[in-house]
Amino acid sequence: MFAKTKAFSGFSVDDRGAAKTFYGETLGLDVSEEHGLLMLHIAGGGDIVVYPKPNHTPATFTILNFPVDDIDRAVDGLTERGVRFEHYDGAEQDEKGISRGELGPPIAWFTDPAGNILAVLQQ
Repeated sequence: MFAKTKAFSGFSVDDRGAAKTFYGETLGLDVSEEHGLLMLHIAGGGDIVVYPKPNHTPATFTILNFPVDDIDRAVDGLTERGVRFEHYDGAEQDEKGISRGELGPPIAWFTDPAGNILAVLQQ
């Protein structure tokens, strides 16, 4: 039924302006506005809808992952732009917040202005 449908994902934020600045300027994504919504245009031609929600509750799981070739360079660059990385109790993370465990690739988590969890991970 949906095999040929161009599906897309979306998530909510409590402040569309702060989200536009964060995703467009801090993260450097191509962002547009349509009908009161933000559209994040990501590599590969996909779009993600970001919609304002007055009673927004931040996701308690990772909603968006950014694969990179060099996680240390990405984390350092984001830190220079004011991004703070999460440090989770019980997680084996270095001083930068990068988890380099045996399960999965090196990964570091951070939040957007609405508190949604994002991640950068080494391919």
